[in-house]
Amino acid sequence: MQGHATGGRNGIISILVKILFLSHYYFPEGNAPATRVCALAERWVKAGHEVTVVTCAPNVPDGKVYDGYANKWCVREEVNGVHVVRVWTYLAANKGAVRRMLNFATYFLSAVWRSLREPRPDVVIATSPQIFCGYAGVWVKRLRRIPLVVEIRDIWPESMGAVGAHIPRPAYRVLEWIERAMYRAADRIVTVGEGYAVKLEEKGVARERMSVIMNGTDLEVFSPRPRDKALLEKFGLADSFVVSYIGTVGMACGLDTMLDAAAKLKARGDNAAASDGRRIAFVVVGDGAVRADLEREAKERGLDNVVFTGRQPKSSMAAWVSSSDVNLVHLRKSDLFTTVMPSKIFESAGCARPMIIGVDGFARKLVTDAEAGIAMEPGSADDLVSAVLSLSADPALCERLGQNARKNIALVHNRDAQAKNYLGILDGLCNGGYKPQRR
Repeated sequence: MQGHATGGRNGIISILVKILFLSHYYFPEGNAPATRVCALAERWVKAGHEVTVVTCAPNVPDGKVYDGYANKWCVREEVNGVHVVRVWTYLAANKGAVRRMLNFATYFLSAVWRSLREPRPDVVIATSPQIFCGYAGVWVKRLRRIPLVVEIRDIWPESMGAVGAHIPRPAYRVLEWIERAMYRAADRIVTVGEGYAVKLEEKGVARERMSVIMNGTDLEVFSPRPRDKALLEKFGLADSFVVSYIGTVGMACGLDTMLDAAAKLKARGDNAAASDGRRIAFVVVGDGAVRADLEREAKERGLDNVVFTGRQPKSSMAAWVSSSDVNLVHLRKSDLFTTVMPSKIFESAGCARPMIIGVDGFARKLVTDAEAGIAMEPGSADDLVSAVLSLSADPALCERLGQNARKNIALVHNRDAQAKNYLGILDGLCNGGYKPQRR
């Protein structure tokens, strides 16, 4: 351990740590992994620590590099004090198993190669998705002889099957072998929800090797604010009761259910209106593998009560959440998804907006226990219609659920507490020296 004791800032008391963070995604990408890693890294830097993130050129979700960036062997930049090293990968859109696997595998090779050329860190964190990122952390641990934290955001490879991605059986077995090797090598496994920890226990991972660091609300970004009238007017929504799905429009989201609900409401005619006379509109904010297909289907079905904005700037996300009357959190029905804890919950809670939660398991329990939203059966258009009509008819209910979300979720589970608790894990691994484990 190279650092010295410090009081830090934000109430974080620790040893100064040099942290290497491997993440396939990072700012300016706006998906959940990028947002979480960025929030943690920036808070640790503010507390006096040194953080280097090894990531890709930003390209999510369509596999095209964002303006101002390049897909090269090594591109360095500093973002709010965080050292960001972008490595070359084979670029692929967020769909299609073969090309995505090439994207993931080339990140593994580039990340390990680059990590060996960086100044020696005290600890390496490797976050999923995807599994090859976690496996890169295994090799960095071995070659640099430093402790490894593996962060589990998805249970691979099962999660790929849950979204309908076809993987040949031999390839699936290789992924299972990588998964087991990753769990064995980790000095600590951090999951983003209790459900993941339960699933890992079923796979034979000892509970004492795991910590749960929930996703949380960035209270500096997601806070109550008035509706952004200009933003709503831009998309013809100024006079609408807005039900928004905000985030990556991927295979797991199951938004065909939203289209079916929109069709049912459209068939009701004037009955499908809010208590103040506004029409009910569904809005899909973001892009992803199935966005174009959903938009095409909506047009073919004549669903003029569904609006697709396409990819929006990350800086506008809080405005979208706050400008929505209710936020939809939905995933396809799957036993695996009962373990997940979508970041959308915390963003909606931060802005004191009510939710419709269409995710079974731990996420549903968090929202319903907090009295922060209405639960629906994943994939049930009738349930979604019922929830929307209940909320649109009762402004007082919307207000009460939104305030409960802020009080019982956002103020309890937030990025500052998350960063502090996570740093305690890193201190425990680094303080007093490190002896490589033999498993």
